[in-house]
Amino acid sequence: MRFDWRERILVPVRANLASFCRWLMVAAAVGLVVGAAGSTFYYLLHWVTDLRTKHGWLVWLLPFGGLLIVGCYRLSKVETPKGTNLVLAAVRSGEPLPARMAPLIFVSTVLTHLFGGSAGREGAALQLGGSLGTLVGRWLKLDDDCKKIVIMCGMSAGFTALFGTPVAATVFSMEVISVGVMYYAALVPCVVSAVVAYALAGRLGIPPEALSIQTVPAFALSTVLRVLLLGVLCAGISVVMCAAFHQANRLFRQYLPNQYLRAFSGGVLVLLLMLVFQTRDYLGAGMPVIKAAITGQARPEAFLLKILFTAITLGAGFKGGEIVPSFFVGATGGCLIGRMIGLEPGYAAALGMLSVFCGVTNCPITALVLAFEIFGFVSPKGFLLALASSYMLSGYYSLYSAQKIMYSKMRPKYINKPTH
Repeated sequence: MRFDWRERILVPVRANLASFCRWLMVAAAVGLVVGAAGSTFYYLLHWVTDLRTKHGWLVWLLPFGGLLIVGCYRLSKVETPKGTNLVLAAVRSGEPLPARMAPLIFVSTVLTHLFGGSAGREGAALQLGGSLGTLVGRWLKLDDDCKKIVIMCGMSAGFTALFGTPVAATVFSMEVISVGVMYYAALVPCVVSAVVAYALAGRLGIPPEALSIQTVPAFALSTVLRVLLLGVLCAGISVVMCAAFHQANRLFRQYLPNQYLRAFSGGVLVLLLMLVFQTRDYLGAGMPVIKAAITGQARPEAFLLKILFTAITLGAGFKGGEIVPSFFVGATGGCLIGRMIGLEPGYAAALGMLSVFCGVTNCPITALVLAFEIFGFVSPKGFLLALASSYMLSGYYSLYSAQKIMYSKMRPKYINKPTH
């Protein structure tokens, strides 16, 4: 039988190269659009945070900010906003992702941070990126399968523009949707979008997130045992955090079905907590507290209070992200655990920061890569032990109800299980 090299080699190679070049152009376009929007979002969030810090009276308008946010969604005819869950569902099941989601999450997150709601920023970046990616896909008239990849490109670009971590952003968009199944078809497009967004953000003066661990203990048996224990305890913290967020959302919806009343009441509750505990550390994203924890300085109750403040803020209908709060909770909780078990507090805070993130998102590979991008290639074995323990023992809880666990965490078995 004669070997037909044209059909077996030339034709497939040409098709692959054509697809490769096509995705380079599409992904670069997404990276530029989302990178520009994400960079604008970054600077606007920093501006409103500085404004709130200089003019402390703005926090007293938080309940009215909640009314504005609900009003924006109602005017756009979005009755029940699903947030990041809608982005995950759009990739896995093809659920429509409306373009109006981009300006809505942009404005509502800025309002939340302006008035001091306890929330992060990356959830907004994922939604902003996914929505703009969908818009680019429509402009280019892509089919439904390609639109799913474009949404992941947008997620990667949005995450990168705000955090400056293109490798973790690429892995996260492929890992978070269906845990245990990586969407490798999106690898090249997501890489290109992330790199383009990273380059654009850098040209616009946005520095990547970078923290430094001051003291790393020798990797002896005693350190290994303490790191494993820290991972176990961080898994417990991640379960508490997920349960608190979901329960707060349920309680607000059950007892305050009116969205305006819900948002106003949530704003009032956050202000009352601020008065009771006499601190504003838990308003906004809380990056200064995270940085202090990495140096070994954190209040013992900080991780619990951040869970409470953020659960109320997001449960009441304010908008923002859950990932930076998970960093806050993990860093402050890890710092406390380090003191309790005899592990250097700053080092324990760094491990805790990524371990809780891993537990609440079920993304161990992303967490490990993120550790290297934020802290440098420091203590890889320590991070690996802590993250693996947290992932396995955090069960099937997640910040995202649309996320699915495809394979069991305990044995090699396909389960296709929804998260709690």
